[in-house]
Amino acid sequence: MPRVALIPTARPTFATDQARVRADSAHELLASLGADVVGPRELVMTPEDVEAAAPALDGADLVVNVCATFSDATPALRLYTGLDRPLLLWAFREPGETGDRLWLNSLCGANLFAHAVVREGGTVRLIHGDPDEPAVRDALACALAGELPAPPVLETVHGERAAEEPVRAGLERLRGRRIGLVGDAPPGFTPSEYDPELVAELFGITMERLTVDAAIDAAQRVDPGERETEREAATAAQPSLAQVDHQQSGLAAAVTTSLRDWTADRQLAAAAVRCWPEFPTRLGACPCSALSRLADEGTPTACERDVYGAVTMLLMESLGAGTTYLVDTVDVDSDRNVLRLWHCGAAATSLAADPANATQSVHCNRKLGVAGNFPLRTGPVVITRLTEDPARPGRLRLLIAAGESLPAPNRFQGNTAEVRVDRPADGLVQSLVTGGFPHHTVLAWSDVRPALRTAADLLGIPVTEW
Repeated sequence: MPRVALIPTARPTFATDQARVRADSAHELLASLGADVVGPRELVMTPEDVEAAAPALDGADLVVNVCATFSDATPALRLYTGLDRPLLLWAFREPGETGDRLWLNSLCGANLFAHAVVREGGTVRLIHGDPDEPAVRDALACALAGELPAPPVLETVHGERAAEEPVRAGLERLRGRRIGLVGDAPPGFTPSEYDPELVAELFGITMERLTVDAAIDAAQRVDPGERETEREAATAAQPSLAQVDHQQSGLAAAVTTSLRDWTADRQLAAAAVRCWPEFPTRLGACPCSALSRLADEGTPTACERDVYGAVTMLLMESLGAGTTYLVDTVDVDSDRNVLRLWHCGAAATSLAADPANATQSVHCNRKLGVAGNFPLRTGPVVITRLTEDPARPGRLRLLIAAGESLPAPNRFQGNTAEVRVDRPADGLVQSLVTGGFPHHTVLAWSDVRPALRTAADLLGIPVTEW
């Protein structure tokens, strides 16, 4: 009887009641397939839970991490660094009605875990689906027999290149630019860590730092008259803001004003902001709408202090992509070959499917203002990301994919795009996770792939393209 260590990880800001039901079903399915299942039956959500789960790995023939909801990768780093076999990540489908919040964000959690594990030299496999799906049952039966699903082969498409001269000019425009960083990388967010010397070497971009404490203090010091002026301007641009609690919309206006003043004073080309937990827990506001306002005014913004995400956005902008958005891959509709790309409400209103009705509301998880709640633009899109290259430590690689953003209601509270991709959606997600790519990618509505390929050639950055 194979011994299976089953670790169900979760975060309390998601729908833990639904997560428990699915984690229990996962345990029961493995047991019904003949496994001796060990590990915690309760969701692993605290550092103490993680420590208590660690002994379950001893003597296990198969290690399965059920990403019952999203969580940061701290448990993965503690439990699976140095694991001498592939880690099997199991992500569930997204329940809930259209327009509801993202209940689990399970697939994104698996993506983040995979990035952390692969970055540390490990390997992962992915099962995506619910315990009642025949394909999931078959995949687990194979895994118990010692036959883990093989990772997809990452085939690079050698597509058209742009002329070198305009691309060189675009890269030259990046030199001397600075990105404003608010705070440190959130714990367990390995894609938000970066090498400042490498960014300076490749792109000539440097960083301007501001602590979260200083950013919150600056927001609290904003003159009441300035705050009200910004609130009125934001409400004129986004009339639904008038329905948000007055105090919270005022705090959001203060954050917008202080960040705008900082980026202008320091002549910053972009901002990467540690948007939680301090802003909601200490200030009582989520900065999503402030990041949206700055993006509408021409300053690319990246949440979760994702520096390589911000660098990717600036690179895309320099090559003519226009306004972009940092997204998670959260769901797959295999029958329609669609990825659902989402984030919790910081998209520029210019990227809305209907900018005149780009609703502003409360944050989907924190229930604090202010965050956008609208579907994203339709039309051809490019998905891209600069990230570390596991094959070449200390260097970068570039991910490129493409598809079409389809007309659809906002599937999840925040900002969602339903993107029909050019290659099989399931295979792309498998490649994203098993290849150790970040959970954040950059979504653009201009096809600058030829220029991206040329830029990568000029910079000596290998391209993985689907």
